Amino acid sequence: MKEIINRVKESGLISIDLANYKPKKEIISIDIADILWKGIALKEKVFRAWIKDHDWSSYKNKAVNIICSTDAIIPTWAYMIISSKLHEAGAMYLIGSKDEIEKLLIKNRISDDKKENYRDGRIIIKGCSDIPSPEYAMSELIRHLQPVAKTIMYGEPCSTVPVFKKRKTEN
Repeated sequence: MKEIINRVKESGLISIDLANYKPKKEIISIDIADILWKGIALKEKVFRAWIKDHDWSSYKNKAVNIICSTDAIIPTWAYMIISSKLHEAGAMYLIGSKDEIEKLLIKNRISDDKKENYRDGRIIIKGCSDIPSPEYAMSELIRHLQPVAKTIMYGEPCSTVPVFKKRKTEN
């Protein structure tokens, strides 16, 4: 009986699962609408009392998106004060939607992945992964890897779609 050879393993292909870049931090939203007077206005005295009494330590090592879910006009300084408190608490934060902070977390995870591990590599980015914003993650991977990769493909080793191939330079 012939020995079964794993040709994919011996091919030198580097398979990347998008799930590796899935955000690991817990994401929490702060909705300024919850602090508004009658849901329409921010009263500075009430806001500052909320800032003082709020447990900011609960945000340590968390990702926080700051939003206002109503059409109220929020002064810029309110966002600045919340950002300052989150910074002091050791949270990662941004003013924007949950989707935006998920994308930022994905981008940071991709940026942390050392490009040198993929130099002149033949890379396959797997398409079926449970990750928020998979198209965004794939786009960021292309931005990160294309400068160093020999080829980048999409799919599974048994069925790939070519995405990028480094041109041969003439000497």
